[in-house]
Amino acid sequence: MATATIKDVAREAQVSVASVSRALNGGRGVTAETSQRIREAATRLRYMPHAAARMLITRRTNTIGALLPDLYGEFFSELIRGIDLAARARGLHLLVSSSHDDAAAAAVALRAMQGRVDGLLLMSPHADAAFLRQNLPHDLPTVLMNTRLAGDDYCALSVDNDGGARMMVEHLLAIGHQRIVFIQGPPGNRDAGERELGYREALVSHAPDSPVIMLRGDFGEESGYRAGQEVLGMRPRPDAVFAANDMMAIGCMAALREAGICVPEEIAVSGFDDVPMARYVTPPLTTIQVHIAELGGQAMELLGEQIDHPDQVMTGIHRRVAAKLVVRGSTGAAPG
Repeated sequence: MATATIKDVAREAQVSVASVSRALNGGRGVTAETSQRIREAATRLRYMPHAAARMLITRRTNTIGALLPDLYGEFFSELIRGIDLAARARGLHLLVSSSHDDAAAAAVALRAMQGRVDGLLLMSPHADAAFLRQNLPHDLPTVLMNTRLAGDDYCALSVDNDGGARMMVEHLLAIGHQRIVFIQGPPGNRDAGERELGYREALVSHAPDSPVIMLRGDFGEESGYRAGQEVLGMRPRPDAVFAANDMMAIGCMAALREAGICVPEEIAVSGFDDVPMARYVTPPLTTIQVHIAELGGQAMELLGEQIDHPDQVMTGIHRRVAAKLVVRGSTGAAPG
């Protein structure tokens, strides 16, 4: 069976080709009754508008780009889910790429998306002003996620990382822990740096005699596991571990459990993000809750507003996503 064309739809609906084009592309000049008749004809004939031709008419791809530092792990899967749900609600498709924390790869991905997307969501430790000037068209709607720059050139959403980290350290101190190890995230990562800053600030403010103890991590479970093995060899042994994300905290708990260390009776463990797995490990993980999918959804809504209203100046909107302490069994305190 031959593929139906726009002329076939026009003949079936008894209208002009121009009317079919306007009706199917959201244009004006077609009555609601005629538009309905055209859509019914297109459905009967199984007509599929040619994407390239539609782009020429609407100057829209109906596609959103998302460039993230990685695609692995529950944080990014939740973030993508939130973005995709908000994009689908607007009738938009999602094109996702990863820079793997590499500046050159990020630049290549951004250039590859040009002309293919109506707007861009960007999370990258390399996205300073010079990088964006070199690799992004100035008129492409863009929202930065946890990549806020100085100035008002872009809209941005970011998590209250330092505030959340301070809450966690204050919680651990309040229940009697004094030697608190912090497992760092990858070097140069904005989230990791802000969480480390919050850890340091809380100790200086509330426990100036407590030591600052850092262990290397990279946000992956394996690095948390290795950090847990290092904790086992420390003398005196720490009271508590605060990992810069949940996956490292879960890896750390695995290393402690293998060594016969009871969590939280001997060492308390806590994380950051509240990924879905956090509540199902044993013991359930105390963490700082970030509504990850909501972060993605809010970023997509902000981007959608820029795309739908290109004549309105919407740069310089900076929103902070709140963080919340969620107490579970891994720190030995009463859940709350």
